[in-house]
Amino acid sequence: MNAPLKILDIARLREEFPILARDAYGKRLVYLDNAASAQKPRAVIDAMTQTLTRSYANVHRGLHLLSNEATTAFENARKTAARFLNAASPNEIVFTSGGTDAVNLVAYALGASEIGEGDEIILSLMEHHSNIVPWHFLRERKGAKLKWLDISDDGEIDLEAYRSLFTKRTKLVAISHMSNVLGAPTPAKALADIAHEHGAKILFDGCQAAVHGKVDVQAIGCDFYAATGHKLYGPTGVGLLYGRADVLDALPPFRGGGEMIEMVTTDYVTYNDPPHRFEAGTPPIVEAIALGAALDWMERTGLDAIAAHEAALLAHALDELRKLNFVKVYGQAKVKAPIVAFGVDGAHPHDVAAILDRTGVAVRAGHHCAQPLMRRLGVSSTARASFAAYNDHDDVEALIAGLVKAHEMLG
Repeated sequence: MNAPLKILDIARLREEFPILARDAYGKRLVYLDNAASAQKPRAVIDAMTQTLTRSYANVHRGLHLLSNEATTAFENARKTAARFLNAASPNEIVFTSGGTDAVNLVAYALGASEIGEGDEIILSLMEHHSNIVPWHFLRERKGAKLKWLDISDDGEIDLEAYRSLFTKRTKLVAISHMSNVLGAPTPAKALADIAHEHGAKILFDGCQAAVHGKVDVQAIGCDFYAATGHKLYGPTGVGLLYGRADVLDALPPFRGGGEMIEMVTTDYVTYNDPPHRFEAGTPPIVEAIALGAALDWMERTGLDAIAAHEAALLAHALDELRKLNFVKVYGQAKVKAPIVAFGVDGAHPHDVAAILDRTGVAVRAGHHCAQPLMRRLGVSSTARASFAAYNDHDDVEALIAGLVKAHEMLG
């Protein structure tokens, strides 16, 4: 029998985020830029402070108390990340400097070992630039060929169109698990199964999806999964790369330096086993420990409860936005994350965002590092409101009131 769904006490939860106690231009701060970066709970702030004031030292190679404490906390964070993504082993989790770094690591390693001239990489038109530019590097430097998968106006994928892109030269699929603009999830397991049927590897950009629901990399069957700490209520400067053990073991290292080696002589070098093979130099120690605290906080708060609360906020926001005949919403898939891209008739998204800001409402405006998707939608930019666990229905009402004001001023 399933346990009843936990109901979040949002007022109490908001108290865990110190920044929400401040105002914005004398008004209540309404932070709706979470798809870009989430605010941090006290548990994360305390983890960083505790590490810096009580247990900071370099990890792994020290033989003293502080180094042992830091190493234990650092590796415990790796175990937490493995549990969070349901990796088979903590050794399948590589700490990176962020989601961008994770994708670049894979691109460099595959470019050095498997992808060459004429080999194909499949991407979708809704990818973030972080999951486009590294593959353009392989196009420019190695002669790889990029093949593009179209999407519907709502960000949905036609699996038959996807299947038709594969040839004997297809080596990799690099695709978002959830659009950072449209909020649409992709059918991850089906995409992975089809890629593997054709002998290709698959990488998911999970920087949005990992925030808004449970991720099970074993159930998906992916080869790589990238996520970033600062969207997961953790700090900047740290991210995660999941790589299946056999796949990681076959990859050459990305960077050279300390920690990633086994033996160095004047004549040769041998490399460490994963994950340390891919963590050259001093890692983001404090940030990784704090990311572990953030993932613990999410699990303790309840991933299903967070998702249910966000779904209620999204439904409220979409209902209210549909009442505004001067607002166009981009991406209305039946199942989507609490990410709403929109435009206001006769107004530039930057102007809309500036007016909303003066009402205390923080949203993002621009191309959201997704220029191919903007071209697919026929716009140069949009405004974007994105919700998190600590947002409430008053935040939705503040957004709607701000948009009415923006339309009155700009329309």
